[in-house]
Amino acid sequence: MTRTVVSVVMLCIFAATVIAEDPYVYYTWNVSYGTISPLGVPQQAILINNQFPGPEINGSSNNNIVVNVFNNIDEPLLFTWHGIQLRKNSWQDGTPGTMCPIQPGTNFTYKFQVKDQIGSYFYFPSLGLHRMAGGVGGLRIFSRLLIPVPYPDPEDEYWFIIGDWYTKSHKTLQGFLDSGRSIGRPDGVVINGQTAKGDGSDKPMYTMKAGKTYKLRICNTGTKDSLNFRIQNHPMTLVETEGSHTVQNVYDSLDVHVGQCFTTLITADQEPKDYIVVASTRFTKYSLTGKAIISYEGSSTPPSPDLPPAPVGWAWSLNQFRSFRWNLTASAARPNPQGSYHYGQINITRTIKIVNSVSREGGKLRYAINGVSHADPDVPLKLAEYYGYASKVFDYNLISDNPTDVSKITIAPNVLNATFRDFIEIIFENQEKSIQSYNLDGYSFFLVAMEPGRWDESKRQNYNLLDAVNRHTVQVFPKSWSAIMLTFDNAGMWNMRSENAENRYLGQQMYFSVLSPGKSLRDEYNLPITQQTCGFLKDLPVPAPVYS
Repeated sequence: MTRTVVSVVMLCIFAATVIAEDPYVYYTWNVSYGTISPLGVPQQAILINNQFPGPEINGSSNNNIVVNVFNNIDEPLLFTWHGIQLRKNSWQDGTPGTMCPIQPGTNFTYKFQVKDQIGSYFYFPSLGLHRMAGGVGGLRIFSRLLIPVPYPDPEDEYWFIIGDWYTKSHKTLQGFLDSGRSIGRPDGVVINGQTAKGDGSDKPMYTMKAGKTYKLRICNTGTKDSLNFRIQNHPMTLVETEGSHTVQNVYDSLDVHVGQCFTTLITADQEPKDYIVVASTRFTKYSLTGKAIISYEGSSTPPSPDLPPAPVGWAWSLNQFRSFRWNLTASAARPNPQGSYHYGQINITRTIKIVNSVSREGGKLRYAINGVSHADPDVPLKLAEYYGYASKVFDYNLISDNPTDVSKITIAPNVLNATFRDFIEIIFENQEKSIQSYNLDGYSFFLVAMEPGRWDESKRQNYNLLDAVNRHTVQVFPKSWSAIMLTFDNAGMWNMRSENAENRYLGQQMYFSVLSPGKSLRDEYNLPITQQTCGFLKDLPVPAPVYS
């Protein structure tokens, strides 16, 4: 082969490689404090580009997302991408177990790919109680153009970022927890950072054209409370939750537990006037309600003051969960139908029971998983592991897979080894009187069952092994259990946390360490050259690449 031909071939290969790379989407965030009044009381909040909620991250499946974060607040800062799996790349997960914080007055650029994912997600600041001060925003991933979506394109899309809200600052609330106190009940509920009066004096949050269908992306980014979401006279068709297309059932209202997202369709087929959107607390002794106005184009008619009633009790919510089904014939991020993955036919290799508990020993409030209350060390767990100093920072496997006594609590980093590509079952058992909500970073799982009482092996006969929804959050009702199934096929250090801010801050979280046995780049990326170091690792030489 002549030199000219070789050159042409090499050029063609290079060009094909460049062309084949997935598109990039770039964002620059200036994070600062600002004064807002979500409940009518001026308070300090964390803003992104002077916005709350923050700017939307908008991409398509397999896009590369690049976010340059400038930290202009007076505390270290990290952002995590709730529900984004970050395949092979826990380095960008934005939790204190994987990354050193972005120090005040500095910046850091996140780069991650939304590989084989679609749907409605959100991001939030992960350190301390920052999420309670703002810094949250929507993250939506569209399907690629060649992959069909199982419903017609809507006229438009609207975000509803809902959550309970406190008027005290996050620093004040953090002081309560550090002194052994609880943060108590919230002061209200907000929808997209505000709440309406509903008396005809409010400006509409969104406008609809009569006869058109709209997509709503609904996420509960709050602190502790499950919320029921509903719209006057407008039923919702559920089409997606947390990355999975669902069977398209119709609901008058949806219970959205903390950390969860739903995508629905509504049709503007009612009298052309204003209507109230409602988000109200569930399973609490107090009742808090947030409102927003959605208006028909050209409307001058105020909404009816009569709000649609909320459901009562958690049995209703349990039954609603049981109605959610995976759409087996729809394609999600990949061309093959969702139902082509037969998770119910895979043998379980390990069962892990997760039991939450609370301690008030010595007047100090702590929460725990299997008797260990997590504490973040000065060096991120993942960095310590990569540098070969894991034993100096934490001990693996302080908890057992089947805890028998969780009355005593140990405060320590809580890290559990998991074998790469094992198909496992995790049982969440909630022996407390309040509802729990968990998120697992790096993965999605099949939520196969949820029942009152204690779990034992006989409960497997009640599992949904056909069309359970594949998702990344799970609620656990009081004195009840929930079961999930998944393959640990994403190497890295992955956070599993309570979505209740108080519980999470005081230790109800842990990490799964999933290592590639072959140390292959097919399984996990090496330490990025831009990754920040901290603690005693700061002055050490960067180790040679671990994966090849």
